[in-house]
Amino acid sequence: MLDKVSTSFRKRSAKWLGAAAVAALIAGGAVESGLVVPNPAHAELRSMSQPIQNVPSFADVIEQVKPAVVAVKVKVQNVADRDNDDEDGPQFSPPDLPPGHPMERFFRQFRDQFPGERGGRGPRQERPRQFGQALGSGFFISADGYVVTNNHVVDNASEVQVTMDDGRTLDAKVIGTDSKTDLALLKVEGNDFPYVRLAGQKARIGDWVVAIGNPFGLGGTVTAGIVSAQHRDIGAGPYDDFIQIDASVNKGNSGGPTFNLSGEVVGVNTAIFSPSGGNVGIAFAIPASTVDQVVTALKEKGSVTRGFIGVQMQPVTKEIAEAIGLKEPKGALVAEAIKDGPAAKAGVRTGDTIIAVDGQPINEAKDLSRKVAQVAPGKTLSLTLWREGKERTVTLEVASQPKGV
Repeated sequence: MLDKVSTSFRKRSAKWLGAAAVAALIAGGAVESGLVVPNPAHAELRSMSQPIQNVPSFADVIEQVKPAVVAVKVKVQNVADRDNDDEDGPQFSPPDLPPGHPMERFFRQFRDQFPGERGGRGPRQERPRQFGQALGSGFFISADGYVVTNNHVVDNASEVQVTMDDGRTLDAKVIGTDSKTDLALLKVEGNDFPYVRLAGQKARIGDWVVAIGNPFGLGGTVTAGIVSAQHRDIGAGPYDDFIQIDASVNKGNSGGPTFNLSGEVVGVNTAIFSPSGGNVGIAFAIPASTVDQVVTALKEKGSVTRGFIGVQMQPVTKEIAEAIGLKEPKGALVAEAIKDGPAAKAGVRTGDTIIAVDGQPINEAKDLSRKVAQVAPGKTLSLTLWREGKERTVTLEVASQPKGV
């Protein structure tokens, strides 16, 4: 019996030593007499107290920029239930129910309880205004109290307040909004506020970024990640050109800044992709270049004026490119040149393909929208057209984009 146990033990020991030998070889060690001799390069276990090399710490950046980030609290009047009011009261009528229907008693009690409602008795009763509350984020861009946030955070706001990192809560005024880029500019009375600057260079894919904001009302929350992609079009507006990041962004982060490691704002967080409503590592930020242009206009005029040439466009598909003789699918196909618009006056026709603006290539239809929108009304620009297998150039004067376009 003892011999059997010894034999079994020796077999298990051999298997264990064999596994150890393989592990040692993988780790760069050696095997001698069944003992693993560690390689000196791997022998010393790293102490948990030792700093890990070549991994960035965001502490210095956060300490520098966090005081400029604010939580935005908005009081919103809910006017939806007043849209259909008339002099006789809101448009409500009980359904036609057969005698003895179980719900007949319910609606009769409803009419008796609220006699001012449609179908009830007595004069119309004025209902109290109803308000909701929205939470978002923002950041100071100047010492004299200008704050950037999202348009959708302050949309229909009756009151706006910002809470600073030091706990102070201040009233804010909406200076201007731009729904097409989802940006808004606020103003807080006072001076000497901590502020941050917009980055002069766009972030590159793979750059580290830090997002700071007010997710779920938890102000001063910091998350980190990288730039995942550029030039994302998510169908949010006509000028979509978002930075995609994987830093954790949730509800309430809207309007908050995304920083590079120099403490400059590379984007304003505006949307998340989430089947569940929570963070899944895909968030979108408005690039600093767009923020700079829009905020400057809002500060100077309270609104944004964009260029307009009067064309309706559609993408150039591979099939269309082959049909019109283009080597590759690029440019913006003119579906219609609006009568008396700048493009039509310059000779642009339906069926032309705009392949460049002022010599800069147009890769897709939205490129044309963005480039034209950035041109000040009254300025001249040239369009390179592809027509009947040849290039030709026309010059036109940019008009101001009509309201509602």
